[in-house]
Amino acid sequence: MTQILSRVSLRHTLSKLSFLAVLALCVPFLSGASESFESWLSGVKAQAKREGVSDKLLDVAFEGVQPIPRVIELDRKQPEGHMSFAQYKDRVITQARIKKGRVLLQNHRAELDRAAAQYGVPAQYIVALWGIETSYGDNTGGFGVIPALATLAYDGRRSEFFRKELMGALQILEEGHIEPAKMKGSWAGAMGQNQFMPSSFHTFAVDGNGDGRRDIWTSLPDVFASTANYLHRSGWKEEERWGRRVQLPENFPKSLTGLETRKSLQAWKGMGVTLPGGDALPVAAGMDASVVVPDGLGGEAFLVYDNYRVIMKWNRSTYFATSVGLLADQIAR
Repeated sequence: MTQILSRVSLRHTLSKLSFLAVLALCVPFLSGASESFESWLSGVKAQAKREGVSDKLLDVAFEGVQPIPRVIELDRKQPEGHMSFAQYKDRVITQARIKKGRVLLQNHRAELDRAAAQYGVPAQYIVALWGIETSYGDNTGGFGVIPALATLAYDGRRSEFFRKELMGALQILEEGHIEPAKMKGSWAGAMGQNQFMPSSFHTFAVDGNGDGRRDIWTSLPDVFASTANYLHRSGWKEEERWGRRVQLPENFPKSLTGLETRKSLQAWKGMGVTLPGGDALPVAAGMDASVVVPDGLGGEAFLVYDNYRVIMKWNRSTYFATSVGLLADQIAR
C-alpha cells in the first residue's frame, strides 16, 4: 500500500458514551456497522477461539479496544491520485534516503548478502523496499495492529477482508512472534519494518536469525529474509533488473504504453526506443518489456521487465514500483 499517510495514533480514554458522541460529531464513521461493537467483538472472539487462539491471549489482545475514528478517516481519504509521479518520486527518493540506503547496505552487508544468496534477490532491492516502506525502520506506524484491524473489520466497507487479517494477526500473537503491546503498524494493519499485512506475514515471513520467531519488527535478519522471500516466491528473476529509464520517439502511440502491452527488447528498439540521450537500447534475447509512463507521455518513460511486475505484487502502484527500482539503482551505485 502506498505509504504517504499520516501515522498519528488516537488514544482512547473516553467512555463508551463519549466515544459515540465523538463519532456523531465528526464524520459518519462505521456507517456499515449493523450491531454494537461489543456484540460484534464477542463474535470475533468466538471465531478466534474456534481457530485456536487462547482465552488468555484474547483477553490481552482486546483489552480496552474500541473503534478508532482516525483509522476510518484515513481509510476514506487515501491520497493516491492526488499527486504526480514527479512529486511522489521527489518525496520518496531523496538524497538523504539514497545516502542512508548506501550506508545501511554496507553496514548490514553480511545479513543482506545471506538473504540475497538464499532467495536470489539482489541486496539493493531489499534495502530499497525497506527504505520506501518505513524509512529503514524509522517510521513503522504508531497504531496498535489489533485495534486498527478491529476498527476496519467492524466498519462495513471492507469488513470481510479485514476480519480475515484480524484473525491472522491474532494467530501471529498466539504463535509468539511478537508481544501484543509491541504489535504496531500502519492504520491499515501493515506491520513491521517491511509493512506486511498479517496474511503476507503468514505466507512470506521467515526466521532469518534462527531464534524460532519471525520478528519483522526488531530483527533485521528476519526483515531482510522475509522481504527477499516475498520477491522470490512472487517470481523474481535474479539475472534481470527491474527496468530502466528510456527515451521514446516523437509521436509514440499512447496505446502502446502500460503493462498490458509486452514486446521484445528488439521490437522496442526497432520502434525507436533508446536510452536517455539517444544511445542504443541494450537487447537481451528472450526478454520482453513494457513501456510505463506514470505521468503520461509528457513525463518520464520507463521500459520495465518481469521483475517490475513482481514489485507490483507487493504494491499495485506504478508510482511505488518505479520508485523502488530507481532507489535500488541509486543505492547500488
